[in-house]
Amino acid sequence: MGCFQSTLTPEKHHLIHSNNPLHHPSPPPQQPTTTVHGGVPVFAEFSLTDLKTATNEFSTEYIVSESGEKALNHVYKGKLKNQKQCIAVKKFSNLAWPDPNQFVEEAWGVGKLRHERLANLIGYCCDGDERLLVAEYMPNDTLAKHLFHWENQTIEWAMRLRVALHVAQALDYCSSEGHPLYHDLNAYRVLFDENGDPRLSCFGLMKNSRDGKSYSTNLAYTPPEYLRNGKVTCESVIYSFGTILLDLLSGKHIPPSHALDMIRGKNITLLMESHLEGKFSSEEATAVVSLASQCLQYEPRERPNTKDLVQTLTPFNTNTDVPSHVMLGMSKQEEAPSTPQRPLSPMGEACSRMDLTAIHQILVMTHYKDDEGTNELSFQEWTQQMRDMLDARKHGDHAFKGRDFKAATDCYSQFIDVGIMVSPTIFARRSLCHLMNEQADAALRDAMQAQYVCPDWPTAFYMQSVALAKLDMHKDAADMLNEAASLEENRQKGGKN
Repeated sequence: MGCFQSTLTPEKHHLIHSNNPLHHPSPPPQQPTTTVHGGVPVFAEFSLTDLKTATNEFSTEYIVSESGEKALNHVYKGKLKNQKQCIAVKKFSNLAWPDPNQFVEEAWGVGKLRHERLANLIGYCCDGDERLLVAEYMPNDTLAKHLFHWENQTIEWAMRLRVALHVAQALDYCSSEGHPLYHDLNAYRVLFDENGDPRLSCFGLMKNSRDGKSYSTNLAYTPPEYLRNGKVTCESVIYSFGTILLDLLSGKHIPPSHALDMIRGKNITLLMESHLEGKFSSEEATAVVSLASQCLQYEPRERPNTKDLVQTLTPFNTNTDVPSHVMLGMSKQEEAPSTPQRPLSPMGEACSRMDLTAIHQILVMTHYKDDEGTNELSFQEWTQQMRDMLDARKHGDHAFKGRDFKAATDCYSQFIDVGIMVSPTIFARRSLCHLMNEQADAALRDAMQAQYVCPDWPTAFYMQSVALAKLDMHKDAADMLNEAASLEENRQKGGKN
């Protein structure tokens, strides 16, 4: 991920520790400075105020954890002031860590880890009853989302092998650095970064100290020894890695006992996801199935270790020249556009987030008020052709409001082709329809047409910024966003609504 800097200076950091009523200990003597190491910021303490600002007071709209508002410990997406990249903030339930000393000590221990296979921990906050962890934000969802809830494209076989290897490498690194225990390892803990590369969430390296739970309530996927004694061991982590291998093989969350029955019965074909048929090497699949079977052995001592996992999986990752985002069928997310120089309106905010749903709602509410003065028609021009054209617009508006963007595009095109009236709003609406249908080039052309009709109309520039961002022209998109904000500011100063 990109670089983050703590918003706390060393002096401010010291004052927070001195004044905290909990009197939790200062960081260990080897506390790093605020310089960036390997593209990732060193671990630091954040103030509660900074994290509240970054997450809009921990708004529910910022929750990104898969289980959403029902989760015991929420994960929020946030952005620190004057920073380009986003952060992930895990907010534990009230008093989940009653001992602040333990929380700070464990957080600093995990915070020393730095690896390209981890979504690294970059900070924490321990303020009163609040316990928060701050990590690099991974923008491309979880393995669970890609495997179990895919809509457009399933994960190809080579990418599944890459995921398995990356997770194994992450676990092996953590083990070599004295952190062999990982709590509740599952497909929701595997995240994809801006390049589409799989990373292991650092949050699983810490657990909720009060409830002591290290696994989800689904006992079918829990290591048998944990059910006996309630303790996580190195071997327990290997068992959970085996469940991830099953997920990758089957594309479903299959209980290990059921999968092992299939493996013993040599029904490997039934275990494999149907969409992979004819697209994988039988030799590789057999090896991965065998590894999964070893990981899921009832007796912990019979399971492999992390080095065995890496050694087994490394030879199968041969497509190293193909970027992960290409394998996943997604556009590479480049560095986020710079923060606009002016405060943004709701339309500007929606465009900066490329939130097409919010843009749609704003265009529906705005209707045609910005078209005033663009058309002056004589009585003679109100012909049957004119009425037909207005009917086309009416039908287009109905389809647009109902989110039938293909029908709206057709109707708006009919309106535009007649050529009697020129409407910047129609171009803006058709531009959004194109974006909804992943036609960024056409969307940009329509947004430019809207600017041609209304040279100082902010919406035309906003729509261009979104289309440019979709075309991965992020610098141009940022410039266009700032231009739109400037025009909007001038409009407001001039008394226009």
